[in-house]
Amino acid sequence: MLTFDEAKKITRKMSQTLWKNNTAPKAPYYAVIFISEKNEDIEGYEEMNTKTMEGALSLAGCLGYSSVPGTFISYWDGMDSINEWRNNDLHKQAKDQGKKQWYKYYHSMICKVEHSHEFLK
Repeated sequence: MLTFDEAKKITRKMSQTLWKNNTAPKAPYYAVIFISEKNEDIEGYEEMNTKTMEGALSLAGCLGYSSVPGTFISYWDGMDSINEWRNNDLHKQAKDQGKKQWYKYYHSMICKVEHSHEFLK
């Protein structure tokens, strides 16, 4: 599997979804959509972002992610996996620091994906 840094380089070049094991899951699954606007003071953000992404991707229930500036979507096999990540100490630390320092705004939503298809030329 790719490291987070390798995956980040790929997804910055192409706005496509990175699936764990390069395999899109069959629906249904869950999407956690995170829309944000950062503050000017983002010291420490990149390091924490890398740590949290590696932590999330290490969990069996994390299926992959999509990312474009201002929007990050992580994909999960179920609510139990989302709750495992929600209660993860590193994730809690990142959320606290984000509220204190990095974000002007964010909105997080959990959605059930009933159908999905991809196209790549």
